[in-house]
Amino acid sequence: MAIQKTERIWHNGKFIAWDDAQVHVMSHVVNYGSSVFEGIRCYAPPSGPAIFRVHEHVQRLLDSAKIYRIDVDYNRDQIIDAMLELVSGNGVWPCYVRPIILRGYGEAGVNPFNSPTEVYIANYPWGKYLGAVDDPCVDVCVSSWTRIAPNTLPAMAKAGANYMNSQLIKMEAIVNGYAEGIALDVNGYVSEGSGENLFLVRNGVLQTAPLGNSVLPGITRDSVLQIARDLNITVAEQVVPREMLYISDEVFFTGTAAEITPIRSVDKIRVGTGSMGPVTKAIQKEFYAIVRGETPDRYGWFTPVPVRAQHPVAV
Repeated sequence: MAIQKTERIWHNGKFIAWDDAQVHVMSHVVNYGSSVFEGIRCYAPPSGPAIFRVHEHVQRLLDSAKIYRIDVDYNRDQIIDAMLELVSGNGVWPCYVRPIILRGYGEAGVNPFNSPTEVYIANYPWGKYLGAVDDPCVDVCVSSWTRIAPNTLPAMAKAGANYMNSQLIKMEAIVNGYAEGIALDVNGYVSEGSGENLFLVRNGVLQTAPLGNSVLPGITRDSVLQIARDLNITVAEQVVPREMLYISDEVFFTGTAAEITPIRSVDKIRVGTGSMGPVTKAIQKEFYAIVRGETPDRYGWFTPVPVRAQHPVAV
């Protein structure tokens, strides 16, 4: 899905025009993939635009930077305020918000410490990532590419370099006719998709792999766990063998982009009845009711965007 550019981008405390947000080809991030980022949805319920779980997302962003020893001059509240002002000023919602912290131009070698830290925030329209409105279920495969292993790249950090692994998983799935791939960890247990966490249902129990299986601590993953417990669905965070994917009653992805996407088949083996199962449907219904403003935000997941007149771009 092509990016639809908006008027301006936040960069190191100032707003710049979209087309002026550029980095040098010799920047550390270009040569060595040294960046951390987030993907956050801003929804548009009847009460007005609001960003979904922005505090948790920005905390994960800063945690990722800390893991990679990237010093950041802005705290969580400052980054959140910048996001709110950006979305308001661009006047675009619902939208996807992309904050990125990167190492810029300054060091030619692998040593990153002499490269400056650059912080950018962009927002732009973005619709459904997986599945279709009239056919929400997707067909997936187990990838031949293993998820990054402990002590290689930190799976708990949402880093740009990690997503080279994700690209291999995604490309293999696409060229083989699948919508997405599921990666196993270094020990052969289920980890996650190229950009999504994974849940499955077996005999009424909702299961998902723990963080120790090279799993990103997903914000939507956490939201689903909260909703499931409130719906009195038994939840188990436990190691998932590959074959459990084939005999589960339901399997679905979660993520900011994917939201809650049911899986119809894995490796051409039908999951359950081949349609969205009752547990997936109940969780998805409750999730969408919250983000669409059809039911109260009882978890306090939304941060309202102040709606005001747009400001001119500072160039």
